[in-house]
Amino acid sequence: MNEFEKTSKIEGRNPVLEALKSGRQIDKIYIKKGEIQGSAKKIFALARANKIIISEVDKQKLDMMSETKSHQGVIAIAPVKDYASVDEILAAADKKQKPHFIVIADRITDPHNLGAIIRTANAAGADGVIISKHSSASLTPVCEKSSAGAVEYTPVAKVTNLVQTIEKLKKQNIWVIGADMDGENTIYTQDFSGNIAIVIGSEGEGISPLIKKTCDFLVKIPMYGEVTSLNASVAGALMIYEAVRKRHEM
Repeated sequence: MNEFEKTSKIEGRNPVLEALKSGRQIDKIYIKKGEIQGSAKKIFALARANKIIISEVDKQKLDMMSETKSHQGVIAIAPVKDYASVDEILAAADKKQKPHFIVIADRITDPHNLGAIIRTANAAGADGVIISKHSSASLTPVCEKSSAGAVEYTPVAKVTNLVQTIEKLKKQNIWVIGADMDGENTIYTQDFSGNIAIVIGSEGEGISPLIKKTCDFLVKIPMYGEVTSLNASVAGALMIYEAVRKRHEM
C-alpha cells in the first residue's frame, strides 16, 4: 500500500478551495508545477496562511494519486482522523489528576513507525502524541493500520514548531526527556516521575540538534552488541515502558 492509497483525498480546485475555507484539517496540498494562477493562486495563499505544506509536482504524480481522474492540477491530502491541539491534550491530561505523560515524535518519517509509536503510547496510557508538520509522517491509512486502531483513542497534535511546543510544555512544569545515544543517563537510571514528555528521534538521525538543546534531559538505551542503533519505534517502546515501570513502582 503506498502513502496515498485509501487516504482521504480532495480533488479539484473548487473542492480544495472550499475545504480550506471551511477550516477542514489538511495535511498537504499537491499542485501541478507552473499552475499557480487563477483559483490555484487562492488555494496557494490560503494554504500558506494556514501553514499547510504545499508541494509542486508534475502532472504524472497527480495522475497517479488521483481517484477521480479530474484533479485539475490540485489534490489535498486530509488525515484519517482530525488532529487534536496541544492545549486539548493538556486539558484532557489535567482531568485525569495524574502526572502528565506525553510522547513527542521528532522527524519520524515512516508511517509504520509513527503508527507503532502511537500504539505503544496508547498501551502505556500516555495522554497524547505530538508530531511536527514538517519532516514527519502523518495520520495516513498506513499509520492508522500500524497503530492497530490506537489513533482512534490517543489524541495526536500536529504542530508547526516543535521547539516552541516543547518550551510551552516546560512552562507547564513538564520535564522533557529526549532519547539520545549520547545521553548522560540510561533509561534505567533516569528519573521518570512527575509530569514528563518523552522525545523520540528519527530513524536515521535521531533528535534534531535544536530539539536536543531544548530537552531537560538526554537519556540513552545501553547497547551491548555490534549494532549501535534501534528502530525508532522499538527504541521509543523501550523508553516509554521503562518510564511506565518506574512510575507504577512509586
